[in-house]
Amino acid sequence: MKILVSKCLLGCNCRYDGKNCLNEKVVALQKDNEVIAICPEVEGGLPTPRQPGERVNDKVMAKNGADVTNEYMKGAQIALEIAKKEKIDLAVLKSKSPSCGTGLIYDGTFTGGKIPGNGVTSELLQNNGFKVITEEDL
Repeated sequence: MKILVSKCLLGCNCRYDGKNCLNEKVVALQKDNEVIAICPEVEGGLPTPRQPGERVNDKVMAKNGADVTNEYMKGAQIALEIAKKEKIDLAVLKSKSPSCGTGLIYDGTFTGGKIPGNGVTSELLQNNGFKVITEEDL
């Protein structure tokens, strides 16, 4: 299978806090599958580290109040282009992220609360027919 994976799950220090979310189950996918790693936030032009972002309706807002929707949307579009070009079978993206979250995301208050919803990359991939799960679904 060809699997698109959030880079932070493979140990890349690309999260907003400059750290990663290394997940051994995701790393193990590389053994029998072709894994294509991406960080849509970095691809969209955001630095590492960066202000944390959360979805607020159709926007993504940074904790400092900056509207970073354009960067998130650009990264999502790049992820979609890669998914189409590579003809991926599955995407395994970081849970609860405003970019990659699937089914549950942070609620936009920066208090740790969560709401049903998808990150912008997850949503765009799903709207284009790609199956998206999180590392928690493995």
